[in-house]
Amino acid sequence: MNALSNIKLPPWLQGLATAQNKASLAAPILIIMLLAMMILPLPAFVLDLFFSFNIALSVIVLLTALYTVKPLDFMAFPTILLLSTMLRLSLNVASTRVVLTEGHTGADAAGKVIEAFGHFLIGGNYTVGIVVFVILTIINFVVVTKGAGRIAEVGARFALDAMPGKQMAIDADLNAGLIGEAEAKKRRSEVSMEAEFYGAMDGASKYVRGDAIAGILVTVINVVGGLLVGLIQHDMLFADAIKNYTLLAIGDGLVAQIPSLVISIAAGIVVSRVASEQDIGSQLMGQLFGKPQVLYITGAIIGGMGLIPGMPNLVFLLLGAILAGSGYMMTKRAAEKQTAEVAAAEAAAPAAAAAAEQEEASWQDVMPVDTLGLEVGYRLIPLVDKTQGGELLKRIKGIRKKFAQEVGFLAPPVHIRDNLELKPSAYRIALKGVEVGTGEAYNGQFLAINPGMATGTLQGMVTTDPAFGLPAVWIDANLRDQAQGMGYTVVDAGTVVATHLNHLITTHASELLGRSEVQSLLDHLSKEAPKLVEDLVPKLIPLSTLQKVLQNLLAEGVHIRDMRTIIETLAEHAVHTQDAGDLTILVRIALGRAIVQQLFPGASELSVMTLDNRLERLLMQALAASGPDGAGIEPGLADTIAQQAQQAAAQQEALGLTPVLLVPGPLRALLSRFLRRALPQLKVLSHAEIPESKTIRVTALVGQQPV
Repeated sequence: MNALSNIKLPPWLQGLATAQNKASLAAPILIIMLLAMMILPLPAFVLDLFFSFNIALSVIVLLTALYTVKPLDFMAFPTILLLSTMLRLSLNVASTRVVLTEGHTGADAAGKVIEAFGHFLIGGNYTVGIVVFVILTIINFVVVTKGAGRIAEVGARFALDAMPGKQMAIDADLNAGLIGEAEAKKRRSEVSMEAEFYGAMDGASKYVRGDAIAGILVTVINVVGGLLVGLIQHDMLFADAIKNYTLLAIGDGLVAQIPSLVISIAAGIVVSRVASEQDIGSQLMGQLFGKPQVLYITGAIIGGMGLIPGMPNLVFLLLGAILAGSGYMMTKRAAEKQTAEVAAAEAAAPAAAAAAEQEEASWQDVMPVDTLGLEVGYRLIPLVDKTQGGELLKRIKGIRKKFAQEVGFLAPPVHIRDNLELKPSAYRIALKGVEVGTGEAYNGQFLAINPGMATGTLQGMVTTDPAFGLPAVWIDANLRDQAQGMGYTVVDAGTVVATHLNHLITTHASELLGRSEVQSLLDHLSKEAPKLVEDLVPKLIPLSTLQKVLQNLLAEGVHIRDMRTIIETLAEHAVHTQDAGDLTILVRIALGRAIVQQLFPGASELSVMTLDNRLERLLMQALAASGPDGAGIEPGLADTIAQQAQQAAAQQEALGLTPVLLVPGPLRALLSRFLRRALPQLKVLSHAEIPESKTIRVTALVGQQPV
């Protein structure tokens, strides 16, 4: 035993011995057998064995096709089609060799299977055999194989054309949070495999057509060759030779063509079925014989035909009675089932009510709130329904991607649902379950927005742009070109909703940045600078302080893409202060160049508003007296500042300039919080945030008049 255990097998034998999947050897062995059958002579018994196996294989393939629910459940079918075709051709070659060499000895020269097909199926009459063989070949070649090949060709073309749409629908579900990454990967794989399957079936169907042609040629060659061999080599009489060799050739052809026809039918079933959760048998019984009204009418027609003189009355009347009786039984079973369901529902209702009364509240009753939600009326459902080509899903995907690239973190998925309580064309945008925006969008129409330079009026429903409040008109599609020519900005209903959603996401970016998003930012940054992140959180500042600093930046419209600078600045100053407000000021100074670039892209001269000297001194005194929150500012002064800042900002916008107020560092946070609610478009910068390379041009003074 020990000696045997020390013997080392060759690597290829070890591979065979340790192979977990023994079935993997089946394909190589089968290929070798097919080649051997074409080259080596086979005895009659072995031919019988292989012909029987060929028939059994065709039946197995047909039954598998019948019980297949989806085409992808039988992905190996194109390969099986090729191998079964090669098996039949190999058997033709092997049987031809035996027929030509031993055919003079009798009808059993090529085995009992060929003799049985030659005698029992065609009655020993070679004329009948030729006619039956030709008919079977025509059915297989012209009808079944040609139709299956055409369906496979069209199916492959449609599958390839539909691939981009299916992939985008999967991406939309993934971005909307309806499915996970694993499910999306599985669906993408299924879409790809479906296209490959139909393409393979398109090619494999050509093998079956070639097999039908080869069957005819092989049979003709066997007949002619057998006559020559019998007459010349074995000195047989012409009548005996043509009888022997023709019966053998036709039996050989039939024993190959019948399995070929069965597998062709299986191919047609696989490629012609529509995706469903039922197999073919269940579909046929449920759809063809599932309506009693159809059976009643058919039974009446067949029974009426049985009353016509000269017709086979008994057969027609019997069949009509069977159909009508089947319809009656189906109607009776349906009524009994409905009665049983009603009785069960009535019996279960009191128990369910009692259970509902006795059931205690649980944590399952607490439903999580979606961070971002979009609810639409029923007329807007086509915009968000992927089966109807909803464009809004792709736009939302683009919004989240653009937001991540520009702002610096990934916004939560937008959960979309219909709400029948809304107006048919209305939509509602919610942030953490609270409504932050509403509007109406009319599917099929276009919103013509007046940016301030449009000329003329348009016929339609006057409204305002829900995102920015600009005057607008809902117009029909035929007025689109006219509106664009008059200077209007024309967008469709999906773009209106997407723009409004994008505006609200950008506006509420600070509220979308939760703990999980901050942690994801740190995890992403730690891939490039792990030591930098490790030294800051939680060694110097907690995660909550970092979150507050980032939220302060986002609340004032500052992007946080440059996380490296933010982390480095916090790491430098966190040893001196842990106050989120003070740290935000220091981070803003470090991001000054990026902030100015965001407000004045490509400009070397900055056109800004500033405070009058007297107002500036008053505010500095008020700040010193009341503290950083500015609670001690006199209400009349605060009202005057708000009014004058609004007038100055309007003048800046009229000149096509970004409204920016430049103030001393100590006043920046105070004025930014104070003016943010009334003037969200106004940005407040401090002198320390302006790069030295930029020049400043003052275009307006706030508080220039006496206070």
